[in-house]
Amino acid sequence: MKRTAVVAFALLTMLLSVAAWADKKKEQSGSADLQFVVTKITNGKPIRNASIILHPVNDKGEQEKGGLQLKTDSEGKTGFRGIPYGKLRVQVLATGFQTYGEDFEINQPEHQFEIKLKPPQRQYSIYEEHPDQKKPEQQSPEVKK
Repeated sequence: MKRTAVVAFALLTMLLSVAAWADKKKEQSGSADLQFVVTKITNGKPIRNASIILHPVNDKGEQEKGGLQLKTDSEGKTGFRGIPYGKLRVQVLATGFQTYGEDFEINQPEHQFEIKLKPPQRQYSIYEEHPDQKKPEQQSPEVKK
């Protein structure tokens, strides 16, 4: 009889501690309101219809399944409420601009993101001359000893 009481007491204590841990974990987890402004880096003008893609990121830094896509308005603004706390990968795509991507730690109720997109850069080609590199015939020959 005493053994049953001890086991029951231990189980009850364990259940109460798990419940308390779950409540504490629930308090730590939350959700955030995110606000985005996307502009051109060259003149600060807003970029309309920029696509903002949000993906959760796990502890290993890997992108998880699921995600969300937002579009900016005529003022380059958009937002979303209810993003859970944790790591978030933000990617921004807009026609005529370089793609932007960065991981952020979401740990506050509100986050403001000001993203400045760069114009596209020329692609590097091995078939073109580059002023910072010497041609093979202009390089000094190796001296063997």
